[in-house]
Amino acid sequence: MRRLEPYSRGVIAIIAASVIWGTTGTAASFAPEVSALAIGAFAMGVGGVLLVINALGELLRDKALLLGHRRSLLLGGLSVAIYPLAFYSSMRLSGVAIGTVISIASAPLFTVMLECLISRRRISMRWGLSFVLGAAGIVLLALGQRPVATTVTSSLLSYLGVGLGLVAGLSYAAYSWVARHMIEQGVDSKSAMASLFGIAAMLLLPTLAVTGHNLFATATHTSVALYMACIPMFVGYLCFSYGLRYIAASTATLITLLEPVVAVLLAVLIVGEWLSAAGWMGIPLIMLSLLLQTMRLPADRRGAAIKASSTSAEEL
Repeated sequence: MRRLEPYSRGVIAIIAASVIWGTTGTAASFAPEVSALAIGAFAMGVGGVLLVINALGELLRDKALLLGHRRSLLLGGLSVAIYPLAFYSSMRLSGVAIGTVISIASAPLFTVMLECLISRRRISMRWGLSFVLGAAGIVLLALGQRPVATTVTSSLLSYLGVGLGLVAGLSYAAYSWVARHMIEQGVDSKSAMASLFGIAAMLLLPTLAVTGHNLFATATHTSVALYMACIPMFVGYLCFSYGLRYIAASTATLITLLEPVVAVLLAVLIVGEWLSAAGWMGIPLIMLSLLLQTMRLPADRRGAAIKASSTSAEEL
């Protein structure tokens, strides 16, 4: 059996991460009495500890390189800490589907802005077309979700949830860019992700003293908390860090538009959220966007071979 080329392995790893992450909103909905801040802090915090333990050897080997990127490391770690607090609060205020859609859909745009402004990479026409198709699909998904707000107060909370979703998207873009940047500078992908999540864990876990009073009150709460930490955060981010070895952060975050598709389908089938015909029309647009972005044409393969030794010149 022919071995997959590095780009294809990276794409498959990001797709796997996206599918796993798509289950988080539905999982969190089984513990509505638990604070969204507590779920996010526990999942990212414990997931970060597991990532650090798994990458101890790589962290020790890359110690000097990591210290050489202290500012980036601090920015990335802070972004990881902000992300779950904003993401789960957004889902709680705006609904599982809308919260996930806004958070994940905004991340590719924020990421490509970082890569253009800081890394000086160019935006290819194919990436732009993929993003337009994906964004259109996301808009249809959002429009297809029945509004949960029926009063002025709940409407304001729903808008606040959308705002927090944008904060989540920006923080997601920031730590994805930092991780990819460190990998390009020679840091191992496992130690890059583990270092960011290790810093976040130190910031997040102490907050459980205030928010986590009922995190383990029932077997259901405990199961949700452990699932979120071990599967989406630990396994999901192992896949994501592996994928970042081979593809740009903007490409990776664009592929993760698959996550809201999974989240919406699970929200409809399991949680009982409603989706209109317009929402269902958005799903094939997102899938077309992913197909366009991940498809490797012969010219792409030749270009990748030529640029293999100089990834800093890679076009998005």
